[in-house]
Amino acid sequence: MNTLLILLGVVVVAVIAFFATRKAPQLPPAAKDRPAPKAPEPRRLESSKPEGTPAARAASSGAPSPGVLLSSSEMLQVDDSAPSAAPGKGADPAHSTAPGARASRKDLLGMRKGLSATRSGFIAQLTAIFTGKKEIDPAILEQIEEVMLTSDVGVKTTQAIVARLREALGKNELRDADAVWAALRAEATRLLSLGGGKLTSKGKPTIVLMVGVNGVGKTTTIGKLATRLQGDGKRVVLAAGDTFRAAAVQQLEVWGSRVGAEVVKGKDGADPGSVAFEATTKAKELKADYLLIDTAGRLHTKTPLMDEIRKVHKSIGKAFEGAPHETLLVIDATTGQNALAQAALFKEAVNITGIILTKLDGTAKGGMVLGICDELKVPVRYIGLGERAEDLREFRPEDFVEALFGRDDDEAAAA
Repeated sequence: MNTLLILLGVVVVAVIAFFATRKAPQLPPAAKDRPAPKAPEPRRLESSKPEGTPAARAASSGAPSPGVLLSSSEMLQVDDSAPSAAPGKGADPAHSTAPGARASRKDLLGMRKGLSATRSGFIAQLTAIFTGKKEIDPAILEQIEEVMLTSDVGVKTTQAIVARLREALGKNELRDADAVWAALRAEATRLLSLGGGKLTSKGKPTIVLMVGVNGVGKTTTIGKLATRLQGDGKRVVLAAGDTFRAAAVQQLEVWGSRVGAEVVKGKDGADPGSVAFEATTKAKELKADYLLIDTAGRLHTKTPLMDEIRKVHKSIGKAFEGAPHETLLVIDATTGQNALAQAALFKEAVNITGIILTKLDGTAKGGMVLGICDELKVPVRYIGLGERAEDLREFRPEDFVEALFGRDDDEAAAA
């Protein structure tokens, strides 16, 4: 028994000695004494681009991306940095509405597709001129001039552009095809940059008078424009000023029902000036943001009809001093150079503040936009690239030139 107690005591002493001699654990230092944590290694973003593209080759070799030169289609592929607006009131998820904002990749691709007819005509012919050319000689300018004239750019505008190119060529600034192409893009951007773009508020209500010849799509364009404004959270009133065509009134009422806009109309054959006056008064009472006034199509060569539109313009001014704030001329882009004559006479009759080009997706002569802007100095506000409401797009010169002059036709790679 005594021996068992002695052995138990020895075991207890050994255990105590073991824990006494063991190294005490280190307590964590105070927060102020802790070393700063190391910054994490930057994480490389994996590209979903094909391995054959310059960006993919640079990524695989470890080269920094800022040093990579991308083609126009590749820039469209990777340009997803712009945040998209959240859908809801006051936001247009399909199009950026911020002043001066550039189009998203999706919008640029959509615009390029809408301009495919012009790209396969006007732009394809220009591209053919440069193919295989290592050096630029004066003879190439004559070919460029011919293509521009046949694409309805207009004589005056074509001559001005070619003169600038010839001057640059004389200074040895256009040494290769890429330099000439860049110069053409720069000239197009310069001609189109007249301060156009989306409508902005210029009063409450902002009154917009829509004019144009027969069949250009004024009533449909008003409906699409009302849809855009309503999507931005604006209250819109529509005026059925085309009192001679019952179908136009009915069509406008359908659009009004869709967007929740009140439609002011008169009796069949009523004086369009009185309808415009009544609509202006009504829009003021409702405290609407915008009043869009439709008018009957009229040939620009018919003097009595042009006099009538002047009276409508004056009637609006009597109901609201300083109105209309915008007078937009709707032009069918498929009419080519004839559109320039239309625009000139309408501008003479009323103060045209902007242009809306419809059916631009159905013409190979989209170059006419350059001639209209250059000769009339009137900005383009919207372009129509299809039948849907969202196909009425705000006009931005840089985006339009990028979509039109981009030489990479491989849309599948850019999609």
